Amino acid sequence: MAGLMFASHPIHTEAVAGIVGRADVGASFFFLLSLLCYMKHCSTRGSSARTWGWFLGTGMCAGCSMLWKEQGVTVLAVSAVYDIFVFHRLKMKQILPTIYKRKNLSLFLSISLLTFWGTSLLGARLYWMGNKPPSFSNSDNPAADSDSLLARTLTFFYLPTKNLWLLLCPDTLSFDWSMDAVPLLKTISDWRNLHTVAFYTGLLLLAYYGLKSPSLGRECNGKSVTNGKQNANGHSCHSEVEYGNSEIKSSFASKVENGIRNNASQRTQLPSTENIVVLSLSLLIIPFVPATNLFFYVGFVIAERVLYIPSMGFCLLITVGARALYVKVQKRFLKSLIFYATAALIVFYGLKTAIRNGDWQNEEMLYRSGIKVNPAKAWGNLGNVLKSQSKISEAESAYRNALYYRSNMADMLYNLGLLLQENSRFAEALHYYKLAIGSRPTLASAYLNTGIILMNQGKTEEARRTFLKCSEIPDENLKDPHAHKSSVTSCLYNLGKLYHEQGHYEDALSVYKEAIQKMPRQFAPQSLYNMMGEAYMRLSMLPEAEHWYMESLRSKTDHIPAHLTYGKLLALTGRKSEAEKFFLKAIELDPTKGNCYMHYGQFLLEEARLIEAAEMAKKAAELDSTEFDVVFNAAHMLRQASLNEAAEKYYDLAARLRPNYPAALMNLGAILHLNGRLQKAEANYLRALQLKPDDIITQSNLRKLWNIMEKQGLKTSKT
Repeated sequence: MAGLMFASHPIHTEAVAGIVGRADVGASFFFLLSLLCYMKHCSTRGSSARTWGWFLGTGMCAGCSMLWKEQGVTVLAVSAVYDIFVFHRLKMKQILPTIYKRKNLSLFLSISLLTFWGTSLLGARLYWMGNKPPSFSNSDNPAADSDSLLARTLTFFYLPTKNLWLLLCPDTLSFDWSMDAVPLLKTISDWRNLHTVAFYTGLLLLAYYGLKSPSLGRECNGKSVTNGKQNANGHSCHSEVEYGNSEIKSSFASKVENGIRNNASQRTQLPSTENIVVLSLSLLIIPFVPATNLFFYVGFVIAERVLYIPSMGFCLLITVGARALYVKVQKRFLKSLIFYATAALIVFYGLKTAIRNGDWQNEEMLYRSGIKVNPAKAWGNLGNVLKSQSKISEAESAYRNALYYRSNMADMLYNLGLLLQENSRFAEALHYYKLAIGSRPTLASAYLNTGIILMNQGKTEEARRTFLKCSEIPDENLKDPHAHKSSVTSCLYNLGKLYHEQGHYEDALSVYKEAIQKMPRQFAPQSLYNMMGEAYMRLSMLPEAEHWYMESLRSKTDHIPAHLTYGKLLALTGRKSEAEKFFLKAIELDPTKGNCYMHYGQFLLEEARLIEAAEMAKKAAELDSTEFDVVFNAAHMLRQASLNEAAEKYYDLAARLRPNYPAALMNLGAILHLNGRLQKAEANYLRALQLKPDDIITQSNLRKLWNIMEKQGLKTSKT
């Protein structure tokens, strides 16, 4: 019955359906193997040399269980409880005399070895953690962050009660119970304290029942026993007590003198109800202890997957209670009622599990199912899913709903800002990035995106300050250290690019070198190395530039920008055939990228291969017709190839892409001037001068144009 209840219990859905839950299932598997090995050790102790082989299996399986999940190490404590209270059937008051009188050295040795191995495993685990417990954000466990000792105490005492209720009545389940899913108990008058009192009272009564001294009447193997004899025909039940002349004598004393139980007798008996209660309580309580915040704070309020192992004790406890009632009642109707009620509970658990499995079919259904319990977290995660499905307006609504319930969630403010940035709503994006930084000043990715927006808006000084501030964030108490280091490296990379565009190449190099020092292992460095090569090339330090171009290509052999920049360096140093190979390789890597054709066209132009250069220019402009730099440079190459009509087409396109860029208007005017479209040329020259009145070349071209127009009798704006 307990096995059926365990198999059907809906609390296991997260551990079984969620990929993270593999840790709990794996830990449980080795937990049970370890316990079974120890039971074999107990039954063969003193009669076979193989007993220590079983003990070795206990230790190895316990270690494997801990490697799956830390709570797996608690199997050693459960094994000790089994040995003392179930196998040897000691009561609490018998433990100390047994140890003091050294009546059972084999028991003492086994428990000592369990303690030693458990301590060793915990010590190793603490060492791997850097001799300090992990740190979590405040929202993961609000009670741990509370300033009130009373609130922390009352809440931590209440949480096991809530966990037991989820085992007993798993009506409301959630993928996440953090934040305000379980409000803090701040006062003694909170009615939930009654649940706490009832829970611990019941726990103490059960513990007392399991550990109390033997009584005159007991139940064994499903049959009622009175005065040491069965009241029904069947096999005899070994009793821990003997009766005679109203005097109670413990049968344990004679057996413990020999140090070993009668193993044959042990194998033929089932444990008593008291034994099963003790084992059930140990399975329920001991594996749950690491999650109670008793020894260290944990990163969750409630986690359903953590109840996977403790639920074994719960299922056993429920069924032993049902069995005890079934044995005690005399009427057949009541026996049937107990049986069918237990069966119905298993059926209802199974139905709930089937329904809950539906919630775990995909992320969207899972997060929607959690809105009732933890709306802030559920809406936020749902927004991420909807965004990945390109449901932008729905994703934005989900993010705003999350912020309605919890307005200071830095991650959610950042995600909303990122969504707005990707949809070119830059002013709103900046607003939410600043709110995210205000909520979490160490959120490097928010600084990074803020700086990029400011840089693209031409606010270079603000962008520079933002990137610098990001690079100065200390690497302590971070939620995600790896992501933080990647964002800081990206900030330094963009700061270097900013200096590079301003012509401060030495400053750029200094920043790039700092970025390399701070760069985490998972950061892709090819763009950073390539920009270092560019800076060295601008400083005419060609050997250093070549080194970094090669480093970029080593880190990513198909990095297109490095092929183009290295090709330019090879051409500059006279290695023309090698240079052409790199340009052609870049085109081969991505034939749809106009920038590759443009760079190859410039190389061909320098080699006086004008027709080929013109073809590359046209191809580049066709592929990247919305990229100003590509279109403008293509027009320039066509003009140099004396293909003025084609050049006019692309200069006109460039001017429409950037209507307020003086150079585009001036060049469009110049090509119109050459092509004899004098009035249009004049209009573009004048517009360019409005934007840049002191441009000498435009002024000179305009005077020449007016001279021609006057000779042809055309009206000019001058007249």
